[in-house]
Amino acid sequence: MQTEQAAGKLTVRVYTSQAQIPIAGATVVVTAPGKNGKRKLLSVQSTDRSGEVRTISIPTPELEESTSPHGQGAEAPFAVCNVWAEHPGYTMLEAEGVQIFPGVETVQDMELIPLPRGQNSLQHLDVREIPPQSL
Repeated sequence: MQTEQAAGKLTVRVYTSQAQIPIAGATVVVTAPGKNGKRKLLSVQSTDRSGEVRTISIPTPELEESTSPHGQGAEAPFAVCNVWAEHPGYTMLEAEGVQIFPGVETVQDMELIPLPRGQNSLQHLDVREIPPQSL
């Protein structure tokens, strides 16, 4: 009998300003580390009028593996992915090292900053690295 792989969920919200005004039609890409240093594409979606994408299910280590810290060669107790969002007229944003735990829904907020008139979103990239949780 085959057991089902553990999974966590990722929800992404894209907005602008401290008022959290949703950005509809933003492109959201989610990737995970793959083999040989390549990235594995998990999702490509456009945000709806509320600035959100459909929830993404991401494979994670088993729950039992998430109850103790990792180190010295032990597997991390969570899955890791990168999320980037872009929309014309805004600086593209990438969140690196987003942690996904089994049975938990992670919400990744992506605040895009408006660009000066005439500039291209692909010319400007803001990268934010998320440090691992110390369990």
